[in-house]
Amino acid sequence: MNGPIVVVGDSLLDIDIDGTATRLAPDAPVPVVDADAERSRPGGAALAAVLAARTGQEVVLLTALGRGEASAALRHRLAGTVRLSEIPMDGDIPVKTRIRVDGRPLLRIDRGGGRPGPAGRDAGRLLDTAGAVLVADYGRGVAGALGPLLAAAARRRPLVWDPHPRGGAPVPGARLVTPNAAEARSMAAPLDAARADGNRLADHTRHAALLARHWRAAAVAVTLGPRGALLSRGTDSPILLPAPYEADGDPCGAGDCFAASASAALARGAIVEEAVHGAVVAATEFVARGGAAATALPQAAARPHDGRPADPAALAAAVRARGGTVVATGGCFDLLHAGHVGLLESAARLGDCLIVCLNSDDSVRRLKGPGRPLNPVGDRARVLAGLGCVDAVAVFAEDTPEDILRALRPHVWVKGGDYTVDSLPEADVLAGWGGHALVLPYLSGRSTTSLADRAAAAKPARGSA
Repeated sequence: MNGPIVVVGDSLLDIDIDGTATRLAPDAPVPVVDADAERSRPGGAALAAVLAARTGQEVVLLTALGRGEASAALRHRLAGTVRLSEIPMDGDIPVKTRIRVDGRPLLRIDRGGGRPGPAGRDAGRLLDTAGAVLVADYGRGVAGALGPLLAAAARRRPLVWDPHPRGGAPVPGARLVTPNAAEARSMAAPLDAARADGNRLADHTRHAALLARHWRAAAVAVTLGPRGALLSRGTDSPILLPAPYEADGDPCGAGDCFAASASAALARGAIVEEAVHGAVVAATEFVARGGAAATALPQAAARPHDGRPADPAALAAAVRARGGTVVATGGCFDLLHAGHVGLLESAARLGDCLIVCLNSDDSVRRLKGPGRPLNPVGDRARVLAGLGCVDAVAVFAEDTPEDILRALRPHVWVKGGDYTVDSLPEADVLAGWGGHALVLPYLSGRSTTSLADRAAAAKPARGSA
């Protein structure tokens, strides 16, 4: 289907206050946190929408927003990333504030939260155009208010439901429901009261099968953190899709990442097993990059040499801190060829790390035309990440990389081809922190266009399939 991913659900505003704690308060035995930084970011369904947009697909967020400061801040955060379709709200959206010390949560404060009003006709028309629907149900009324429309949508297109203990049951016919282990256990308890407890794979298998049958869902994927996900179609023969490695990071938002990745894959026509496998990988990398707290940083899609994903901004900061040289280059890298590899190897030798800034699918289409890219951004990033000379990949959606360069602040920016340094629009941006641009030549006769033309002109040998 060619329509957008429509994310439906309850949006929140999340605030992280980071600091240090080295002493106790004189009036009570509690730690005193010296706050160093405060950041706000989308939460709930809004976070799921942002993560779905990072797959390169168009995303519309159908959610309830009010007229208060939190709703206004969320609108500002979402501008230019996802399209909003608003349901009126009585009050303001909830605000969840986490106080963290050394990157670990110490305390969470919740406040606010209105109730959604009636949805207009635009909601039904929007769901009718969706390529896939993701319901991020946080139990605050949006999914319940749209129940009949979501049930109708589930009969016509892939619908993924990310449930919440405070929310209602998924609508019948959902393509995939994605509870975590604790949610699946509590939701299955009324159906299997005698054997509700347990954290073995056999217990998760039973919970998933019970829920798939009870919800009349095509499949249920119980997410198991570092163990991956258990996929059931309501039988006693599930599929365990393991995580590629155990990520050591903040798991906040991992469930939203899992559901968003699965929804994007289903929208592209993947089968459920493929979608869940990709979602496990995406959620693992999301946790390793720092979880929801890192969503304001450039998207990372690479694996450095230890097999873990590298966050581009964090990598650049670490290299600068130890006095090293950060090198970056950019492009579409649609069909990787010898010219690309030669450029990347030469660029890597100029410094202590190489970060590739990769055009998103929409950006490539605007630059190259409707027939491009030949490979989606996830595949292009994975191929680049497999090269030993590449340390990280950052995906950007604009036509030019000025914004991502400001985030990375490389010492050296490398371009390939027949550019001159004076003709690069990035040169003025680089000068802002003392960086400079270099132009390296491609190997002659190598280009993505010529490769694609030769492949299109090639005829299969007689008798070949």
